[in-house]
Amino acid sequence: MMEAAPDRLESIRRAILAFRDERDWAQFHDPKNLAQGLAIEAAELQEVFLWKTTDECKRLDPEDVARVREEVADVFLFSILVADAFGIDLAEAAHAKIRRNGEKYPVEKARGRRDKYTKL
Repeated sequence: MMEAAPDRLESIRRAILAFRDERDWAQFHDPKNLAQGLAIEAAELQEVFLWKTTDECKRLDPEDVARVREEVADVFLFSILVADAFGIDLAEAAHAKIRRNGEKYPVEKARGRRDKYTKL
């Protein structure tokens, strides 16, 4: 049986913190460095798609899919570390953001459109 989503997220949070603490890396994990690390990992994710057409990006070869998997995981883990640095419950923050986005992008105005909420 699969863990409930919040329990899985907490399990991952505990695992990445243990990984960090076993290596005595918390001393390097100030908010600035974590934010920079997050941005760098996001850039590495973008690198997978660099110079590919939109169609090519939809049909990546298995090696590129493996790279996407690795980089998405890195972005996710850095996000957990940033959230932890500020005592943010990442699951709650994500749910709150989805609710806010729903208010900014109501279905009746946003469906099928790519406009920013200020232009709906």
